[in-house]
Amino acid sequence: MEIWINPACSKCRTAVGLLDAEGAEYTVRRYLEDVPSADEIRAVLERLGLEPWEITRTQEAVAKELGLREWARDEAARERWITALAEHPKLIQRPVITADDGTALVARTDEAVREALARGNG
Repeated sequence: MEIWINPACSKCRTAVGLLDAEGAEYTVRRYLEDVPSADEIRAVLERLGLEPWEITRTQEAVAKELGLREWARDEAARERWITALAEHPKLIQRPVITADDGTALVARTDEAVREALARGNG
C-alpha cells in the first residue's frame, strides 16, 4: 500500500497516524517532491474509478490562475486535466491511498483509511 501525502496537510497526518496505529505496512510518497507523472496519475485515476476533475483541488490559487472551474469536464478535456495535475501536483486531492487489492481511495476520512486497510488485508 502507498499513500500520497503532503506533510503540511492535517488530513494526511491523520491518515498516516491511523495507518501507524493499525500497524499497516505502507510506503509514503510526498507527491509534491516526488511528483507523479501523467502516466502515474492515469493509473491512479483508473484505480480510483474517478476522472481527473474529481480529484482536483479547485480552490488552490493555481487552479484559479489556470481557470480550472471553466474547463470542460468530458473525455475530450481529460488529458488537459491530467497534464495540469502532473505539472501542478498541489492540485491533487490528498491523501490518496493505493490499496493492495489494486484499488485506490482518496482517504480524507478515518472511514476511507479503514476501507483502504480492509482492501489491503482482503
